[in-house]
Amino acid sequence: MSDFARAPLTAILGPTNTGKTHLAVERMAAHSSGMIGFPLRLLAREVYDRVVKMKGERQVALITGEEKILPKEARWFLCTAESMPMERDFAFVAVDEAQLGADRERGHVFTDRMLHARGREETMILGSESLAPMVRALLPKAQIIGRPRFSTLSHAGPSKLSRLPPRSAIVAFSAEQVYAVAEMLRRMRGGAAVVMGALSPRTRNAQVAMYQAGEVDYLVATDAIGMGLNMDVAHVAFAGLSKFDGHRRRRLTPAEMAQIAGRAGRHHKDGSFGALTVEGESGAEFRPEEIEAIEEHRFARLEHLFWREGDPDFRSVDGLIRSLERRPDRPELKAAPEAVDLAVLKFLAGDPQIRERSVGRERVHRLWAACGLPDFRKTGPEHHARLVARIYLHLSEGEGRIPQGWYAEQVARLDNVQGDIDTLADRIAGVRTWAYIAHRSDWLKDPENMAQRAREVEEKLSDALHERLTQRFVDRRTSVLMRQVGGKNAAEFPVLVDEQGEVTVGSFSIGRLEGFSFEVDPTARHSDRKMLLATAERRLGGEYEKRAAALVADSDDHFSLRTSPAQPVAILWRGHEVARLGPGKNLLSPRILLDRRIERVSDRGRETVTERLKAWIRSEIERWLEPLRRAGAAAQDPANPAPVRSILALLVDEGGIVERDSVAKPLAMLDREQRRSITGLKARIGALDLFMPDVLKPEAMRWRTALRAAAAGEAMPPLPAPNSVVLPTPDGDERMLLGRLGFRPLGPQMLRVDLVERLARNAHEVRTGKEGPLIDEALVTSLGLQPAGVARLMRELGFRRRDSEAGWVWRGRSRPRDERPAGPSHAFAALSGLRRG
Repeated sequence: MSDFARAPLTAILGPTNTGKTHLAVERMAAHSSGMIGFPLRLLAREVYDRVVKMKGERQVALITGEEKILPKEARWFLCTAESMPMERDFAFVAVDEAQLGADRERGHVFTDRMLHARGREETMILGSESLAPMVRALLPKAQIIGRPRFSTLSHAGPSKLSRLPPRSAIVAFSAEQVYAVAEMLRRMRGGAAVVMGALSPRTRNAQVAMYQAGEVDYLVATDAIGMGLNMDVAHVAFAGLSKFDGHRRRRLTPAEMAQIAGRAGRHHKDGSFGALTVEGESGAEFRPEEIEAIEEHRFARLEHLFWREGDPDFRSVDGLIRSLERRPDRPELKAAPEAVDLAVLKFLAGDPQIRERSVGRERVHRLWAACGLPDFRKTGPEHHARLVARIYLHLSEGEGRIPQGWYAEQVARLDNVQGDIDTLADRIAGVRTWAYIAHRSDWLKDPENMAQRAREVEEKLSDALHERLTQRFVDRRTSVLMRQVGGKNAAEFPVLVDEQGEVTVGSFSIGRLEGFSFEVDPTARHSDRKMLLATAERRLGGEYEKRAAALVADSDDHFSLRTSPAQPVAILWRGHEVARLGPGKNLLSPRILLDRRIERVSDRGRETVTERLKAWIRSEIERWLEPLRRAGAAAQDPANPAPVRSILALLVDEGGIVERDSVAKPLAMLDREQRRSITGLKARIGALDLFMPDVLKPEAMRWRTALRAAAAGEAMPPLPAPNSVVLPTPDGDERMLLGRLGFRPLGPQMLRVDLVERLARNAHEVRTGKEGPLIDEALVTSLGLQPAGVARLMRELGFRRRDSEAGWVWRGRSRPRDERPAGPSHAFAALSGLRRG
């Protein structure tokens, strides 16, 4: 931007609440075009909204690092200092809070704007009175105009939090301190709004609106409140008088104290300030000389401003670094400390790949632009440099654009409104990074749509953050509710439960009744939870009886069995746990253990609930495990021979599957009719196993696993995927579980026993004369059974490989002598016997 020597250059200097910013806005509006640079995005947005009301949306632009509203017809621009478009021509230009030129981190930006940002008709430099010597030295032609404060600012002494007057702002110097003070205000005074520099404009505006509307009487903020954010504050209380400035913890200077304290009082309303004392602790207090300086607006004059070359050398990376480290030639200017962008540049300069791609003025300029990406998440130069490096590598290859898909993926990762305050604030900081990138018109192929996407995510996160802040630090509803519930006339407020289970006292919600469990409203204060719970317990007795009656009368389809892995097996009624299953007299008769919350129901009510749940369990067992239930009845029938009863008893205890070897003795004692009595119960006597095919179905498998877990008093184990037939062989307890579920181990794999039997039957039929291969290769292939598994199966069936050529030969299946049946001594005896039968 050219330096218009003839245009008026005015420095408007004075304390807070002097109307400097208001004057600059009015002067800008009187010109055909104009631009003001602000220290904060929040402040730029606040003034933008004000100018839009004066000039209309199509005439006003907002430009910050991560937000750009730039109508084609825009003539008045509100920007952050770093984002001022210095190449544009404006009739009027102003720089706000120019005394920030003395700031170690951002000072060089404000110094550069003070020296070079000019309007062709008028320029204003706004700042504190301490800037006067620098204006005289660096801008000798500037006219300095002092502005007196509109109202009186006086010291009110230290105050306890419990005695702070309404319309007070408490200023803290860390997020942790802000949260701690806001929590105490919530407990003592009903809540507070929270304002921090890390908040997005949307969240900050929502919090301030809550304060301005009188919904809360207190506001807790960081020192960002001192930068011109206008609120109706009568008193400013300092929670501390020192801060960490990025290098060390130090006491605030009187000028910094005044900048913050000056937020008290508005226009011609007087304001006050003082230190906050926390109960039981001795807080920092103002020194007499500091009080005098603040009240009389007298501060030490600035002796220097920080400077960095504003027109660096882009011919090479090394030349760029040298020019940025160049020392000023004026005594009023000091070389700026190494900022994050320069630190990142130095990190990247050591990367050979970055070096290789940074040859020539255009590439070096592009690298420097990438280094200018702010570290919104405050991760530090080294960590931030990794992100910048990746971005620059994209910008220096192909079409010189960041891939749209990669960009969208980064934004999508942040599109999550779950989490606490710090998590959401960090995500907002992350979105600000991608919003900044989207507002670089030559970095993306479709920057407008990407900027819109980033803006949408930021708005969602901002709304969620406002909600979290309000939930955590504002408790008006609960405090009002406590007065109603805890008062002498509590009975006048009826307790109502709606169809969704929400419990209300009068017009206020106190919690939710989920099944038989009352859950206190999660937004209620911890100290109030006991009273709310006691109120509900005392006045919900009739509702519990109604729910017990509803459970007893409900249809079966509203009950379900919870079989989540690692959890106890439980009965759910309409999705709510009402009982668990425990060890009973046998596998099919588990004990019903009512949930302790049903103890609120009368004895008679609990009995009817237990009987209803038993009836449901019986019907479900009959539905899914009918063969087991019939086998259990037959095992207890004295009319059946002892061998039959012993086989069936073991079969039932094992859930419908037993190895043939384990029942070899009683099985050998059965005649043909006795075998038929067993198979008539839907049991199959296989070559290797005695099993019930029906219990291998997914739902039957789930139920018998659940019943076995309940019988053992254990949590539900994990089940294989429904309809699994082949599984890798696991170790230990899991292998035993799969065996009980109906899977036989065959070396590296386990095969479901009905498929084992199918392969066994084919081998038997071929061995006894049927044409075809001994091994059903089509079935083996479809199952995915490995050769080692096939070999293991064939050996267990009594086959051995020929010594000299491929194929198998029958040699009989050996067993311990005392387990051999009276008939043929191999597994196929079972199959032969069945065929004869």
